[in-house]
Amino acid sequence: MLPVTATTIRLFLHVLAATVWVGGQLTLGAIIPALRPAPDDPDPEAARVRIRTVARRFQVVAWSAFAVLLLTGIWNLQALHVGDQSGEWLATLLVKLACVAVSGGAAAVHILVAAPRVRAATDDAARRKAAAFSGACEGISVLFAIAALFLGVLLGG
Repeated sequence: MLPVTATTIRLFLHVLAATVWVGGQLTLGAIIPALRPAPDDPDPEAARVRIRTVARRFQVVAWSAFAVLLLTGIWNLQALHVGDQSGEWLATLLVKLACVAVSGGAAAVHILVAAPRVRAATDDAARRKAAAFSGACEGISVLFAIAALFLGVLLGG
């Protein structure tokens, strides 16, 4: 069996956290539409409560993973001696870091701005408009998370 080293642990934790952050967003994106109330739903508020419950539980896991990504990302940079890397590698790293920032920022806007707007909507038109903004935030988050994941693989060689 191959030896387990600090490098192994560092990379494992980073990949595991990326799996949770990216995979979780993709999975939630597939599940939430199925939880939305149908037009003939006798209790649409109950469906909305289920969505909020699922979202809150996911947030705990996802933001914990994001924190692990940030910590292991810093650990990765220290271990790799960034100053010794090529200009192309550094440029790729900067693009990856920008993607991470956009993904986290869009997810935060979704939670702090968009979701409260959906909850505060007083009619269906306002709810649809707020939900579209919320979905756009999440779409941006997941697309940039996927891009960051791809760039991470590229950086790893």
